[in-house]
Amino acid sequence: MTDPPPERDEALKRLDERIDAMAASNVRKARHVETGAEAGYKVVGELFGGIIGGLGLGWTLDRFAGTTPWGLIGGVVIGMTASILLIVRSAERTKETRPVEPRNGLGDPREDD
Repeated sequence: MTDPPPERDEALKRLDERIDAMAASNVRKARHVETGAEAGYKVVGELFGGIIGGLGLGWTLDRFAGTTPWGLIGGVVIGMTASILLIVRSAERTKETRPVEPRNGLGDPREDD
């Protein structure tokens, strides 16, 4: 059997390179979809982390500035606000990445609402 012409070899090499580049870009675009337990642990961690972080900052402010108890109260409020903001953002991101499955198997579940 004869070898293919050189133009054909070059075209095949370019095609292989393009296919490899597309496969690499698709791997980078893939997102991890959280399971229910992962999302729950993330929410709990963000909630307690924000509260404890706010308590720590408020206590430090009270200790060195002598603003007892206002630094602690302000720290808790700021920590709770930050926690709620993070949880809302996380819920929005989860809603965007989660695939929508029809309830009845016939169409989009949002059409039933």
